[in-house]
Amino acid sequence: MSIGFGVLGAGRIGQVHARAISGNADARLVAVADAVPAAAEALAARHGCAIRSLDQIEQASDIDAVVICTPTNTHCELIERFARARKAVFCEKPIDLNVDRVRTCLDTVAERQAPLMVGFNRRFDPSFLALRRALDDGAVGAVEMVHITSRDPAPPPATYIKSSGGIFRDMTIHDFDMARFLLGEEITAVTATASVLVDREIGALGDFDTASLLLETASGKQCIISNSRRATYGYDQRIEVHGSLGMIAAENQRPVMMEVATSSGFLRPPLHDFFMTRYDEAYANEIAAFIAALRDGTAMSPSGEDGLKALQLADAADLSARDRRRVRMAG
Repeated sequence: MSIGFGVLGAGRIGQVHARAISGNADARLVAVADAVPAAAEALAARHGCAIRSLDQIEQASDIDAVVICTPTNTHCELIERFARARKAVFCEKPIDLNVDRVRTCLDTVAERQAPLMVGFNRRFDPSFLALRRALDDGAVGAVEMVHITSRDPAPPPATYIKSSGGIFRDMTIHDFDMARFLLGEEITAVTATASVLVDREIGALGDFDTASLLLETASGKQCIISNSRRATYGYDQRIEVHGSLGMIAAENQRPVMMEVATSSGFLRPPLHDFFMTRYDEAYANEIAAFIAALRDGTAMSPSGEDGLKALQLADAADLSARDRRRVRMAG
């Protein structure tokens, strides 16, 4: 029997997840809810699902799971609400911008024994997943250093910056999760430097648009992260892992993977223009993993605890950048 889904939020990411659910043979998209009627109507028409209120989705016997794609400040309340309703929950990152609020939310999830998966989609990108599997197979020996490059093509609008929680909680949080995913050890110290080089308005709002970070583990493993809100050449997403026996890298992806060589030189197509196309497969794969875990009764990954730890690292990075010091993580 297929798993019935309700999608909460019909915006950009809600549309991505609705498409992934509709394309999965083990799932069916039953309903969508959105505060903007036109958005809900457009998504419902595209996928042939119903439009329902949150109350109706909460009480529905034909909906087994919800996908939360609403603004961040609603995530905890919705997770708790649907956990109490005995629905499985997939929630976009971050769970919240406040660590204490995340903890109380996860307490409710644990009390209700509700399945919860957090949307760190990059774990499911085919290139990054292949890199992780090669590490597990010992291809480059013991991991010693990880380099993560993550740069957006252009900064978001000021209205987004105001509610984003800042670059570390909004953008780098993906890289914190990937660092934990690849290092194989918990991060014990964070050193971050950050500045405003792209858009003065971002600085006026109290945020940064350019950041470099060094993460350390207890055994001495290191991860270096490079972030920028501007990359004129496209959406820059690369990972390199150095190990005791060699190096493995996942390079940038392009919509068309080809290269033309002539007497004038080598020419390749441009990079993807943003995350919606670059991580299209990753979004489908993470929803498939959520469905498989529900079907098989296995543990959710990334879990709520993964979401909490990434947020804690973001808080440490923000403190490090503002105080200009190395910050040790609480034990």
